This record gives sequence, C-alpha cells and structure tokens, in this order.
Amino acid sequence: AEDEVTVFERDMKEFWIQFKISYGTEQNNQTSALRDLCKETIEALSEKWSKKLKEEDPMIDKIHEYNNEILQQSKYVAEKEEQLTEIKSKLNQEEEQQKNLTDSIQELKEELMKKMEIKSSKNKAAKEKVEQVSKIKTLFKEHLGLEMRRIPDEQLQFIFRHIDHKDPDKPYMCTLSINEQGDYEVTSCTPPLDCIAELQLKLRETNNFSAFVANIRKAFTALSYK
Repeated sequence: AEDEVTVFERDMKEFWIQFKISYGTEQNNQTSALRDLCKETIEALSEKWSKKLKEEDPMIDKIHEYNNEILQQSKYVAEKEEQLTEIKSKLNQEEEQQKNLTDSIQELKEELMKKMEIKSSKNKAAKEKVEQVSKIKTLFKEHLGLEMRRIPDEQLQFIFRHIDHKDPDKPYMCTLSINEQGDYEVTSCTPPLDCIAELQLKLRETNNFSAFVANIRKAFTALSYK
C-alpha cells in the first residue's frame, strides 16, 4: 500500500513538472512571438516613416528656402522703404529751402523796388528844389546882391554882397546841400552865424527857401554892425 502511494505521489509530481514545463514553454513561445511581431511592426513603421520623411525632406528644404527668400525680400523691401523715406525727407527739405529762397528773393525784389522808388522820389524832390533855386537866382542877384554858384558834391553856394556898408564888395558866404534824407543842410557859413542851426531847422519845417535866404542876409547884415 505504501508503494502505491509513493508511486502516485511521484506520478503527480512528474505530471506537474511536465505541465509547468509545457505551459512555460508555450508562454515563452507566445511571448517570443509577440516580441518578434512588435519588433517587425516597429521596424516596418520605422522604415515607412523614414522613407516618408526622406520623401518630405526636399519639400521641407524647399519651404526653408522659400522662407529664406521671403526673409531676404522683406529685408530688401524694408531697406528700400527706408531709402525712399530718406529721399522723400530730402525732397521735402529741398522744397522748403527752395520756397524759403524764393520768398527771400521776392522780399529782396520788393525791398529793392521800394528803395528805388524812394531814391527816385528823393531825386525828383532834389531836382525840383534845385530848379526852384535856379529860378530865383537872377531875382536875388539883382535885388539883394546875391550870387549863387553850384560847387562840387552837389552843393549850392550863396555869396552875399552889399552887406557891409564900409565894404560893399565883401563876400558873406553860406553853402547849402541836400542830404540823403532829402533835407536841406548847411555845410558851411562864413563868417559863422550863431543862429544858423535855427534857420536850417525852420527851412526844413517850412520848405520856404526864399525866407531862408532873406533871413541869412538879415543875420549877416546884423553881424556886420557888431
């Protein structure tokens, strides 16, 4: 009886051993097959995507090339726009300078025209005054013993005689001119008269040339009695 139990136990042990070996081998085979399948799948996918990436590399390079070209064109356009802005600014400055120059020239023309008009007016007034003096020259010489001479620098010299009763031919002289302002100006007086400045001022205020000459003669006459 003990031998049968022993044999049974031994047989059971061998059975479990064989079962484990058989089951473990099958599991190992399944695991190995699954691993091989995964490996093959990964390799296939890697090859597929590697091929796909290789096919898309030229396109990616082309995109990079286009991007670089666009970037270069953008830089070029920006530079040209900056240059254009500078040119416009210079043109505006030149236009402003041209306008200022034109305005300055116009102002100078207007100023010159005014000066020419003033000069023409002064020349006309001076000419009229000289003509006025010339007209009464003869009258003064005949009635007042007065002689008038035109001397250099556009001056008019008055020579009075018949002043000094002791020496009727003794000359008393006064020289008159017209200054830049168009006014009468006494440039010399021989012998000197204390009232000459007052008489000059009255002549400028009244423009009465005859009265001025008469007053000069009176002053010389009064001086001769001193």
